[in-house]
This record gives sequence, C-alpha cells and structure tokens, in this order.
Amino acid sequence: MREMGSVIRVVVAMSLVGLLGSGCQTYKTQAKGMTGAWSAGNAQQAATEFGKQADKAGATHSVIWHLEAGAAYRASGDFTNSNRHLEAAAEQIDKFDEQAKVKVGAEVAATMSNQQNLPYTGRSYDKIMLHTYRALNYLALGEADNVRPAIIRAYQCQQDAVEDNKQRIEKAQEEAQKSKDSAAIEKTKADPKFEECQQTLLKDIEGFSFYADYVNPFTVYLDGLYFLHAGVGGADLERARKSLSRVIEVAGNNKFVQADLQLADNGGNGQPSPCTYVIFETGQAASRGQIRIDLPIIITKLSYVGTAFPKLEFHNDHASELTVKAGDVEEKTLPLASMDSVVALDYKNEWPVILTKTLISTVAKAAANYAVNEAVSKSSDNIWVTLGTKIATAGIQASVNIADTRSWTTLPKGFQVARIATPPDRKLVLSTSSAAPVEVTLMDGVVNVVHVRSITANTPLLVNQFKLK
Repeated sequence: MREMGSVIRVVVAMSLVGLLGSGCQTYKTQAKGMTGAWSAGNAQQAATEFGKQADKAGATHSVIWHLEAGAAYRASGDFTNSNRHLEAAAEQIDKFDEQAKVKVGAEVAATMSNQQNLPYTGRSYDKIMLHTYRALNYLALGEADNVRPAIIRAYQCQQDAVEDNKQRIEKAQEEAQKSKDSAAIEKTKADPKFEECQQTLLKDIEGFSFYADYVNPFTVYLDGLYFLHAGVGGADLERARKSLSRVIEVAGNNKFVQADLQLADNGGNGQPSPCTYVIFETGQAASRGQIRIDLPIIITKLSYVGTAFPKLEFHNDHASELTVKAGDVEEKTLPLASMDSVVALDYKNEWPVILTKTLISTVAKAAANYAVNEAVSKSSDNIWVTLGTKIATAGIQASVNIADTRSWTTLPKGFQVARIATPPDRKLVLSTSSAAPVEVTLMDGVVNVVHVRSITANTPLLVNQFKLK
C-alpha cells in the first residue's frame, strides 16, 4: 500500500507540474483572439487585449506580451502606450541578461513540464526591433533627445547577437552532457528516422537569403537615414555612409538607398529639397506553431513516447508593394528587409538549443513515466489499476509535451521604402492593389517620413508621419 501511495504521489506531482504556469496551452492558442483581431486589421482592439495580458503577466511571459502590445499600439498610432510596453519589455530583458543563469528551479520545472514554462528572455531580433520601434516612436512624438540613444541601442543589439547565440548553444550542450539521460539523448539524435524528422522541420527555411551575423537591414537603414538627415557633424555623416553601405552590402541594390548613399558620399550636398520617404511595413512575420512527433527512444512498456517541436509558419497574405503618387509623379516601394529571413535565420541558429532542451525534457518525462508504470506493475496484481495508471501517465505526458510557440507575431513580413520629391501641395496618395487609397497631407518638414503599416492584403492602411529635418 505504501508503494501504491508513492506511485499516486508521483502521478499527482506530474499532473501539477503540467498544470503550472501556462499549463497545456501553447502561446499560439492563448493569443488566438488577439492575433485574430490583429489579422483582421483591428490594431486598436489587438493592442488593448495584448496590453491587458502584458500588464497582468508575471516575469515568465511578460516580455512577449509587452512586445506584442508595443507593436500593436504603434500601428494604431498610440506611440506613448507603445513605448510604455516596449520599455517594459526592454527592462525585463535587461534583468534577465543581468542574471548569470536561469534559476535552477525554473529549469527543473521546465524539464518535467515544457520549455514554455521557462522565462521568455527575448530573441536577438526581438531586442533589435523593440529598440528600432522605440526610436520610430520617439521620432513620431517629437522627442528628439531620446531618438539617438534608442537607435544606437538597436545597432548595439545586432553586435551582441552572435555572442549571445554562441553562449545559448554552449549552455544547452553542457546541460545535455550533465543529464543522466545523455546516452538516450545521443542515441535519439543519431537515429535515421529522427534525422528525417529534423529535416522536415527545417525544410521550410530552405531557399532563404539570410543576412549575415543577425543583421536587420531595416534597423541599419534607419540608422543611416537618421544620421544622414538629423546627424550633427562629420562623424555622424560618416556613420550614415557606413550604415547605408552596409544595407546595400547585405540586402542588395535598392535605388533609393543608393541615392542616399550617394548623398552621404557627397558630404550631404545635392539633396533634393524638400523630399519625402515612405517606409512600408507589409504582412505578418513568420511565427511559431508546433508539430508533434514520436521519438525513437528505446524504453519498453511506455504507452506514449512523443514530443512537440516549434515549427515556423509563414503568412503569405500581404500587399506586395505600395504605390506612392505625388501629383503626376509615381513611385513604388522597393524591398529593404525581409523579417521572414531574419526570423528564419534566428530559428536555424537556435535549432541546436531547441533540439537539446526538448530532448532532455522528453527523455526525463519518458523515464519518469516508465518508472511509475513499472512501480504499479510490480505492486499491484489488478490489471485495471495497471491499465489505468498507464492511461493516466500517458495522458499527463501527452498534455505537457507542447512546444514553446512564443514569438512576436505583430512584426511585419517585410520592410520596403520609396523616396519622392515633396510636391508643392504636400499631398500624397498611397495605395496597394487591394486596399483603399489613403491621401496624406505632409507636415511642414524639409525631410519628411511617412510610415505605412499593412497587416494583410485587404486590411486598411495604417499611416503616421514625422519629420527628420
């Protein structure tokens, strides 16, 4: 009886672990209502709901909700609330970065439940884009003193990303080596069937032209644009020239970027005056879903040995370009940066960490499952008790075997840009092939920037503007 009592306690403990934190729901499921509003083009509703989640979330999940709220509020034109959430995300990320390592207790809980119960500390592209958006918000709010630090911080995050990823991989490898199940983990990795499963997971990111060293060309472009037009002195102009050269180097030729680079090479002389830039954010960036697969782990008498991995999902409902009309003059935006490529490279580089952590967790839970079933089998002659325990442990393991699908879903699929001479009447007409045209009356700046957000091909264009000069 005492052995049976111990077994029951183990089963109850496993059940409680599975129900802790986010429980058995993936982030994708939890955010479904909010992302549905976002995809429908209702940025304000999505922002409000994301904001509510962010404000009540604990540290484990607060970063991702704040990021979602920050981007959604920005699209709705509420730059103050956008920055409130983005700065909250940045503050929490900094706290995580200051810690030498994630608390052991959190790691243990995640091992016996799922990786979604670990703190979301922000991916490299999250950190880059949150500071990029902060800079854009400050420009829109006219808070000139805050723009430069935000742009510099965004640029610095790109420099830090390579080392951060290297450390994550090394930490995951150390955890695998220290695990008591290391032999089973290595055997699983080496299995041909599992290798085939891995290739299936990574197949969707084949064919992308990746940007080197975590570079986000849009962030680099904004750096160049800002220091070209709002910089002070020769050092800022040289920084602009280097950034614009880098954009051409990593993202390919773009006539508008080439024109800016020529302007920087000429020392800022020869600028058409006045001029207007149109930055176009289109579509929705790749997000994370999940795929469940069986693992070739040789542990007998197990009723379930499976796991779930995050899988990138790409969203192709988007406007391919934006047409900008100024009187009789017409320009179309040209590609500047693919967030899909940025996200896909991050996923590819993170894959060794995802793989190792998932296998550590799955093997540990499978071993615990097997131990419970064996204990019941030895202590009870009742076939129904044995069968019931197997069903219960299988259900528990299946319920906690979910992938970490947390990802910043309100980022765009890509960034584009156009540059046009500001017309005398200071009016532009912006349109896509399917969304209703929008007429914009420009501010009184010499160098204006119009920022346009299109969430799907048919949702209304969301427009804001600011001036650089």
